[in-house]
Amino acid sequence: MSGRAVFLVVFLPFALGHYLSSLIRTVNATLAPQLMAALALTPGQLGLLTSAFFLAFALAQLPVGMALDRWGPARVQPPMLLLAAVGALAFSGGHDFAQLLVARALIGLGLGGCFMSAVKALATWVAPARLPSVQGYLIAAGGLGAASATLPVRLALHYTDWRGLFVGLAAAAVGTGLLIRVLAPAAPPASIRPAAAAAASASAAAAAPSAALAVLREVMRHPAFREVARLVLVPHMVFFGIQGLWISRWLTDVAGYTEQGVAFLLYLSMAAVIFGAIAVGMLTEWAGRRGIEPIRVAAAGVALFVLVQLGFVLNWRPSYQLLSVLFTLIGTITGIEYAIVAQSLPATLTGRGATCLNLLIFLGAFAVQAGFGLLVGCWRPNVLQQYPAQAYQVAFAVLVLLQLRGLLLFARGRCGRAAQSGKIEHQSGSPATSPSITP
Repeated sequence: MSGRAVFLVVFLPFALGHYLSSLIRTVNATLAPQLMAALALTPGQLGLLTSAFFLAFALAQLPVGMALDRWGPARVQPPMLLLAAVGALAFSGGHDFAQLLVARALIGLGLGGCFMSAVKALATWVAPARLPSVQGYLIAAGGLGAASATLPVRLALHYTDWRGLFVGLAAAAVGTGLLIRVLAPAAPPASIRPAAAAAASASAAAAAPSAALAVLREVMRHPAFREVARLVLVPHMVFFGIQGLWISRWLTDVAGYTEQGVAFLLYLSMAAVIFGAIAVGMLTEWAGRRGIEPIRVAAAGVALFVLVQLGFVLNWRPSYQLLSVLFTLIGTITGIEYAIVAQSLPATLTGRGATCLNLLIFLGAFAVQAGFGLLVGCWRPNVLQQYPAQAYQVAFAVLVLLQLRGLLLFARGRCGRAAQSGKIEHQSGSPATSPSITP
């Protein structure tokens, strides 16, 4: 297909699905005041309700991966979006915590294939040389969806309530599924990419239900996967778990912003994801041309991300607004782990490596989002149902400690490796370490 045809029938419909998934994933950050008021939710219940999306999303990853290898994204994604639409309708009609919890999980299950379907479709139809930049645009589409869940949703609430909003989201999911069903090509001829077809067949065979745990063990035993996971996995969990809900509550409870002010700052924060995703790709390419490994770029980015979170721990009053925007802008560095895994693992493991990453990231995001709410809920709110700054400081401090461990292990491993390499060079008498003789 021509580049224009690929954009219209492959990129556009699947990117729209990823856009919708990101919108629904983060929309509770804007709707939190309405949900808490309508259902009298505690922070723990709000965190569990919102994080149910991540749990269901994670559990869908392995089955979706197998289905994509067997039937292709054009056949798998439309019925899943229909399932998400059913969940959105159920959420709009829910009247207690349990009903909304089940509906939210159903939404996450239905949207669990949006990103992987897009990645699979792009990998099938886009030339390998163009794939990194096109995937960057896909991530930017997700950032646009997250941005749409903030100020635009706040404006929509002037014309409807949160129940009517979810009816609209259900209609959008159905429309996107129909668009993919009508436009997206079913499958390319086998001659277009025989190597990719062979890899997909091997992945499908290896990912049979009886071998799912073996697949995970095989990927997680690989040294490259373990190094990047130890460094970036927990920050990625924190990024997804916090930016999708608790940044908005922190802006309300600690910074004291109105709902309109929070919506505007969330819009700026989520819009920063678009620029951050593009900037990370450009920075990584720039560093690569100078011999700097992507894992080192990731380490520097994670260190900056932890530094931003220390601002929350210390309750840095001079610029609450800057903290909320920097959290999402710098947090986009965590998405680099997909590229590192794809470059570091053997070709036969890259697909399973991405699926394994998704599984671990979204399980962790569920734990972060729910656990953060439980920690905040240990304090008593004021008459406005706002929780004290100390509650958030303690919760962020726990997250910082979890991420510092990965940074310290990475630094220790790299220092040990450099020392070992220097020792070997010295013993072999290489020119780099042997004394030089000058005339």
